[in-house]
Amino acid sequence: MAGRTQQSDVCGEYSLSCRENEQRLTEMIVEVSGLSELFRALADETRTRILYLLSEQELCVCDLAHLLEMSLPAVSHHLRLLKMMRLVSPRRAGKQVFYSLEDEHVLSLMRTAQEHFINQR
Repeated sequence: MAGRTQQSDVCGEYSLSCRENEQRLTEMIVEVSGLSELFRALADETRTRILYLLSEQELCVCDLAHLLEMSLPAVSHHLRLLKMMRLVSPRRAGKQVFYSLEDEHVLSLMRTAQEHFINQR
């Protein structure tokens, strides 16, 4: 095979090795349905910044707009999506709406992602 190089990360021949665990592995795929939606929501840097700020303290929409140097409608748009994904929860106080992380799972997810990012440098 002169002139051709074989890729080490591709099977040299088609042969399934997962037959005995096929059913279990197929069921595992179903368990992660919707997980990509969560990561899609987190993939936006603005939404990640919002979650990071909210991991420190509850903030109103005005605070977030000021800190992120964004318009109120733009911040509200991102918060609406984060609320739909159950990552943040609102609390109304008079005319202001304050947001906080929905629960400790969101904080844990943020910390784990941050640790992974720092360790990859």
